[in-house]
Amino acid sequence: MPDIGTPVNPLRVAIVGAGPAGFYAAGHLLRRKTHRVEVDMFDKLPTPFGLVRCGVAPDHQKIKNVTRVYTKIAALGGFRFFGNVEYGRHLSLDQLRAHYHQIYFSTGAQVDRRLNIPGEDLGRSYSATDFVAWYNGHPDYRHLTFDLTQERVAVVGVGNVAVDVCRILCRTTEELAATDIADYALEALRHSRVKEVTMLGRRGPAQAAFTNPEAKELGLLPGADIRVPPAEAKLDACTLEGLGDKPPRAMAKKVAMIQDYATRARSGKGKLLTIRFLVSPTKLCDDGTGHVGSVTLVKNELYDTGRGKLRPRATAKYEMLPATVVFRSVGYRGVPLPGLPFNESWGVVHSAKGRVVDPEQGGNAVPGIYVGGWIKRGPTGVIGTNKPDALESVKSMLEDVDRGVRLSPANPSATAAEQMVRACQSVFVSWEDWLRLDAMEVARGKVAGRPRVKYIATREVLEALGRC
Repeated sequence: MPDIGTPVNPLRVAIVGAGPAGFYAAGHLLRRKTHRVEVDMFDKLPTPFGLVRCGVAPDHQKIKNVTRVYTKIAALGGFRFFGNVEYGRHLSLDQLRAHYHQIYFSTGAQVDRRLNIPGEDLGRSYSATDFVAWYNGHPDYRHLTFDLTQERVAVVGVGNVAVDVCRILCRTTEELAATDIADYALEALRHSRVKEVTMLGRRGPAQAAFTNPEAKELGLLPGADIRVPPAEAKLDACTLEGLGDKPPRAMAKKVAMIQDYATRARSGKGKLLTIRFLVSPTKLCDDGTGHVGSVTLVKNELYDTGRGKLRPRATAKYEMLPATVVFRSVGYRGVPLPGLPFNESWGVVHSAKGRVVDPEQGGNAVPGIYVGGWIKRGPTGVIGTNKPDALESVKSMLEDVDRGVRLSPANPSATAAEQMVRACQSVFVSWEDWLRLDAMEVARGKVAGRPRVKYIATREVLEALGRC
């Protein structure tokens, strides 16, 4: 059998998912001098970059500059993009196996975790995941509506996504109008009546999941004052004992920042952002019309599990928070992928060092199938975390190729793969198409004084490209 990974017989890899994890894997593969690799990248959306385009907040344009790195990767020889092609709908695992030596899934964590408390499904109780996708112009979420006529909002969670939601709700219209936020979201937020936003954390300041830059930004909002109840800014005895005399520098800075917020007085800004700690919602209360009327909170205390970890537990102290809109932001989870073994408890595909493993087959690796990013490790880390994560998976992929462990596709040629795609989904978006669309969006933004004005609905994208 001829060697795979040579100029004559390149290693053909399909990457399903065009977010950071997919692009970093493509970069690691295409830059290898020991193997000749060709990568075909597929995404259900007509546009690339995943959460960088549809998840990173519109007021964080510097973070979005990472797409320049991905554009350079796409310019490497051997890369192709097939947008508007969905795995499980247009393509099956068997079809990919027929044309590729290896398949790498980087589909992310697409849905939110639930609170599992009474009233969670009342009206005006929303998923932060949905809200973020909506204001970023994800085509699958553009039809959603959020009641922003209410004055008091609660955001459950203290991760960076929760911070994004709070910040977007507290930004002025003028600030948002200078971003690439979806036009319909800008219009809705222009008429927002939200005056008070309360972020709820079940643990203490030292355990808050948001990063220091995110926390600092909350204290600099032109249109919103920030406050933290002084008693909740203090570190509890368990935390103090665990940290000792030398707490981690980043954590010490975060706590100092939070404690500074606890000393601030209101300055008369139009909105108020409050950060609460050691509280958990136990019930979303019905206002009598099937909508959220208030939130019941329980006060928590931290205890040592005995393994060096502090966990929250409820006390007997309860209070009522007068919030009539709730955004739930307690984490993401992946969704099952057809043909792959899935861990329902963790919301990830079963894997080891990027190799998909099947528990029903003794935990043995499934030849030729790999994962990376959040569908591999769960929703942890920042964008850059995906680079070493992808490298781990790629190392496994190349080790397997060198050992002769791979798929045996009937027709691995690039031409045959494209013919297969055209037969399953004739209206796909190529990388060249994306570059044209990108230029058009930036040009529209220049006219409006914005970074870009997005084409959002898939039909809008295809029409702009002259594809329908």
